[in-house]
Amino acid sequence: MYLLRKVLKSSKLRYYADSMMLPGEGVAERGAGSKKGGAVTVRQWLPSLLWLLLFAAVILSACLGAVTISFSEFYSIVAHKAGLSQAINYEPQQEAVLFTLRFPRVLLGVLVGAGLAVSGAAMQGLFRNPLAEPGLIGISSGASLFAVAVIVLGNKLFASFLEQLGYYALSIAAFTGASLTTMLVYRISVYRGKAVITTLLLAGIAINALSGAFTGLFTYVATNEELRNITFWSLGSLGGATWDNIKVLFPFIIVPLIGLPFLSKSLNALALGESQATHMGVNVDLVKRLVIVLATMAVGASVAMCGIIGFIGLIIPHIIRMIAGANHKTVIVCSALLGAVVLTLADLLARTIVAPAELPIGILTAIIGVPVFIYIIFKEKRARQL
Repeated sequence: MYLLRKVLKSSKLRYYADSMMLPGEGVAERGAGSKKGGAVTVRQWLPSLLWLLLFAAVILSACLGAVTISFSEFYSIVAHKAGLSQAINYEPQQEAVLFTLRFPRVLLGVLVGAGLAVSGAAMQGLFRNPLAEPGLIGISSGASLFAVAVIVLGNKLFASFLEQLGYYALSIAAFTGASLTTMLVYRISVYRGKAVITTLLLAGIAINALSGAFTGLFTYVATNEELRNITFWSLGSLGGATWDNIKVLFPFIIVPLIGLPFLSKSLNALALGESQATHMGVNVDLVKRLVIVLATMAVGASVAMCGIIGFIGLIIPHIIRMIAGANHKTVIVCSALLGAVVLTLADLLARTIVAPAELPIGILTAIIGVPVFIYIIFKEKRARQL
């Protein structure tokens, strides 16, 4: 096992070296690992710290905005609504703002951030590349294509569709596009009943390019009003959050959040390669299908509800690996928590930094994500030179 980790650390898979635990390894090796550098300790306290950060981010985001709510007023509103207190130390407007606007928006940010980050972590494990993201297999581009098609052609070709579904037409179209393009990419990658990762990646690149071309075509023929709608949707926003939206989105996010952690051991084994994982008893093809389906559910629903929000699925898992190692049992759970924290705080900045206007959250995540990404690249470059 020691030799195996040395080989991994000397290769492109060094991120996964610390996560390998082959059958037969036991408590003694784990104890030795904790003596070496405290990596096990980090894995123990990091989830608790992230839960505390998420709790603080939710309260902070719920209290700050155009209508300011102090922490005492926040507690009074929540306690009164829960029947824990009869005292009313707040204005009725503050209660309405908190439960009608703030809580749905904060909860939407938590769900979308967790869904994007956990999908990114799983896709990086599947591709065995810490710089992969869900968009590689066409999820975001497919959602964008169908959404733009509905915006541009809705009144001409999909009038009855828009009348029946109303506000949810755009979200349903985007989710349908994400699902169909992912299914197409997967079918192209199948060879002799098994999905080939290299072909999956190449097919994803091709479908992304094709979707981008058609999206550009629709943008070219769009009117000024349609262009504004396309631009606003493509930049991402949590501004349309309602309790009805949360009810629709919740099952599409909660299923991947529950399901993907169960695949963590299989993803750890896949870091050694497909043939080695198969010898270790992993059903590799089933793992591929489950990861793709669950990631498509989370990312497709998130993009459909909020538009395209970049860098969450790419940067967050990488940060967790840098802090706590590459064991997917830790990476997947902590990525979900940190993704929820980052998107909640990013949305808070987006609606307060240029108040009373609102900055599209996709712009803010890119502004934050690109410098972090560049820093990670230079750090890895220096590490390879040592």
